[in-house]
Amino acid sequence: MSKKLPAPVPRLTVITLGVSNMRASIAFYEALGFARRFRATGEAVAFFDTGGTVLGLFPWDLLAQDVTLPDKPKPQAFRGTTLAWNCGSTEEVDAVLDFAVSKGASLLKPAHTTDYGGYSGYFGDPDNHPWEVVVAPGIEVGDDRRVRLPD
Repeated sequence: MSKKLPAPVPRLTVITLGVSNMRASIAFYEALGFARRFRATGEAVAFFDTGGTVLGLFPWDLLAQDVTLPDKPKPQAFRGTTLAWNCGSTEEVDAVLDFAVSKGASLLKPAHTTDYGGYSGYFGDPDNHPWEVVVAPGIEVGDDRRVRLPD
């Protein structure tokens, strides 16, 4: 008879982005203000503290190889995933978008009032991974950079 194991605790710990140029992507995320950690990995892989999860960067082709998916053709279209930078005000959204663009991001969508009562816009990192910059009703961002959701 097999012993019933307790259900594992669900957690999201690292989001890894495949990037085409490690040096440029590392410089971009450092310029945005994300603190790089575990620098002993050099340019083989890079990890950034986000206040909750960790953002990882890994060469596009090697990441595809690791997950056993083809690395070509590299999609230019939407990939079905966005990252989010939650803010405390509409002014902060505008400031973050301006800041990201000044550091080399592309503006994908200017900030606008959303149909759910929020305010958001999008920028793309050097590999065009889309980041939503948003203030959303009911979602609070603490001084510790962690997001608090209502129950």
